Amino acid sequence: MAADTVEQIKQKLTITDVVGQYVKLTRAGRYMRGLSPFNKEKTPSFFVNPERGSYYCFSSSQGGDMFTFIEKMEGVDFKGALKILAEKAGVELVYQKGNQDKGKLDRLREAMARAEAFYAAECGEGRSAAYRYAVERGLKQETIKEWNLGYAPDSWRALLEKLSADGFTTQELIAAGLIKEADGKKGTWYDRFRNRLMFPIRDSAGRTVAFTGRALDPNDQAKYLNSPETELYKKHEILFGMDKAKDAIRTRGFAVLVEGQMDLLMLHQIGFQNTVALSGTALSKEHLALMKRYADNLMLALDADRAGLAAAQKSAIAALGAGMRVKAVRMPLGKDPADLAKDTPQDFTRRVSDAKPIVEFFLETLAATEKDPHRLILEAERVVLPLILAIQSPMEREHFVGVAARMLGGSPDAIRASLGKVRAAPAGNAGAEAAPEPLISKMKTSERLGLQLRAVVESYPSSALALRVKDEYSRIIGVYPDEPVPERILFESGIAFGEAPGETAADDLIRTFERAVLTEKLSDATGALRLAESANDTNAIQQAASKCRDIATRLASL
Repeated sequence: MAADTVEQIKQKLTITDVVGQYVKLTRAGRYMRGLSPFNKEKTPSFFVNPERGSYYCFSSSQGGDMFTFIEKMEGVDFKGALKILAEKAGVELVYQKGNQDKGKLDRLREAMARAEAFYAAECGEGRSAAYRYAVERGLKQETIKEWNLGYAPDSWRALLEKLSADGFTTQELIAAGLIKEADGKKGTWYDRFRNRLMFPIRDSAGRTVAFTGRALDPNDQAKYLNSPETELYKKHEILFGMDKAKDAIRTRGFAVLVEGQMDLLMLHQIGFQNTVALSGTALSKEHLALMKRYADNLMLALDADRAGLAAAQKSAIAALGAGMRVKAVRMPLGKDPADLAKDTPQDFTRRVSDAKPIVEFFLETLAATEKDPHRLILEAERVVLPLILAIQSPMEREHFVGVAARMLGGSPDAIRASLGKVRAAPAGNAGAEAAPEPLISKMKTSERLGLQLRAVVESYPSSALALRVKDEYSRIIGVYPDEPVPERILFESGIAFGEAPGETAADDLIRTFERAVLTEKLSDATGALRLAESANDTNAIQQAASKCRDIATRLASL
């Protein structure tokens, strides 16, 4: 199904059609060019090749086709991109009968959508306890509507009866996490959420996959109740609010991470639309991979109590290990981001502006609470050194070694010695979005130049230039390789040679390539001659000397 659908989509959509909905493109020779949608920049470094159906962003070193682009922009996997592009192209996704999981997942998504609509209808405007509670906490009517907050009525089976009447089976509602079995009463089922303000949890594509319910009865033991893990909902993969925050994260260059749904809604309401939230789980490598699709900078805005600081340190270590840069907002004790957003939004904005890199944040926090110098050093060893150790950049790590030494009144050498005794946390694996490009800077000169020549052949197929380059490459090396050329090199070739280069446009590059190949061969032959002379091997000396003369003669003729 997928291969046929991909071809149908490519027949009906061009990459310019797809990218042009996100990036303003202008003609640049044979390419289209625009500002990177992945990074802030003033000079355009994002190129689209309409002929090949590919793009490359030089500022973020990533490229691909229209499917890759949608994956990154919408935060979905290939299946998600396929669905989005199929809808844009008007292509029907037809699944084979054997694909039972697809039908099951569609049913679960439909059940979640019906449940969300049910809860939203029950919430109403002002008539439910959930709506009144949301307004009391500072949420505006527009926010409640935009996020489709709902109310799970104080009834045992209201949702169960509604969805059963809509044709959903008990097994489907169990699989969706909407109902549960009564303790000690096998076969008796009731609604999982009752008398709660309901927050729909959506995946990056905006599909509701779970709920968080905030208790409205102060005597309820569970203040917040989350959906269980299901085939739709994996806690370690979903960040609350990412579907609405991803564009703001991309344009602002950083994500704000908070602990709960109410914190997030209040921050979005005062302008921090780049905020995402955890839902009762630790920050995972999957969460980090999702955030890194849009930005490499993370701002932690967690509570200032002991639990909040512990969570901040743990999240920071994971994010630093994933190669992110991390800052923290200093919150007043006893107040969370929702409180500040409601009471003093300007104060929260100022605190974000004053946020410190996570190492400095914790050094200042510890110094403010621990006045004994010896205990301060011990606490810094426990809390701060794991943060420094998690930093991936050696230069950044060395910078914060100096910062810690100054703030603790010690020496950088002492900090480094202590770092050697700290057990490193597992590095956050943010997951590369695509296969890493070859390290061009570490290639031999001949390899690098050879890649550039092969890029010419791929960029201008069937042209006189391509035929000449291919013939000359084969003459110099002896065989023309069949491996694909990295996207970056292809785009560099197109930019360098322009729209319609002539047959001899790459002659200078060919000569430079041949000179590099011969120079490396001469170096190898000279080394072989020295070894033969050391071994006093007359035959080997003669052969090596002859080879050196031949290569030197060819070099001299260039």
